[in-house]
Amino acid sequence: MKPISHAVDEARLGIMLNELRLPTIKTLWPRFAEQSDREGWPAARFLAAIAEHELAERAHRRIGRHLAEAHLPPGKTLDSFAFEAVPMISKAQITAMAAGDSWLAKGANVLLFGPPGGGKSHLAAAIGLALIENGWRVLFARTTDLVQKLQVARRELQIEAAIAKLDKFDLLILDDLAYVTKDQAETSVLFELISARYERRSIMITANQPFGEWNRVFPDPAMTLAAVDRLVHHATIFEMNVESYRRRSAIEAKRQRGRPAAFATIKNTPGIDAPRQSEGDDEVARDNQNGNLGLAAT
Repeated sequence: MKPISHAVDEARLGIMLNELRLPTIKTLWPRFAEQSDREGWPAARFLAAIAEHELAERAHRRIGRHLAEAHLPPGKTLDSFAFEAVPMISKAQITAMAAGDSWLAKGANVLLFGPPGGGKSHLAAAIGLALIENGWRVLFARTTDLVQKLQVARRELQIEAAIAKLDKFDLLILDDLAYVTKDQAETSVLFELISARYERRSIMITANQPFGEWNRVFPDPAMTLAAVDRLVHHATIFEMNVESYRRRSAIEAKRQRGRPAAFATIKNTPGIDAPRQSEGDDEVARDNQNGNLGLAAT
């Protein structure tokens, strides 16, 4: 049975750890104290052990909060990205970029161009996830959705506050820039956002159209030029000109559906095998002739 003074000390310690907001130490210290007493740990080792667990748990909770606020699409990781299908993308470069230390600190940008289904959104989300795991704050948003929210803020005379609130994110991922309506109200708030983050906070953009077609987004040529100038000044640009992964998957699924008949064996008939038909190969050849065999990451 513990002495009364010992029980009082434990109760006081629990209260103080609550006040100090050290919940992990509050939970773990009795077990570590028992081990420390049993093995004769120095006081410094005991304190270091419980402090290490507190910091690890605090980092885990922080990453959880940052993941929740990031709104990343689920399942998009660097491990699941098909780098071999996008040969113009260097896995080593992307892995280095995922650390974020140098370019995010400078407010540099990343621009990903390519046709729909080429893996731009997957790669952007995967980089965002890796950055969060490395301690950075990220927000992933469809450009049209974010622009609409900023328009509402402008009507309520809160546009500056709304843009300032986005400053807490080290990286803002604007997905599908090209789908913004060519409307003065929409593009003006988008330009204001780009200008506000210029050389201070990073932006990552995915877009189907190259810069030469951005006049479809910004109705004013001068605004187009100014937006492009700010984005590319400190930027890494990836051109992912590959065939749609979704299209490739549909072709592959169609080919697979035809495969059982092409390689069937007539069972229960001794010595008779069905001929290996060529329909599946013919279909692949037709797809190849039509330029449909490009594979891209999702």
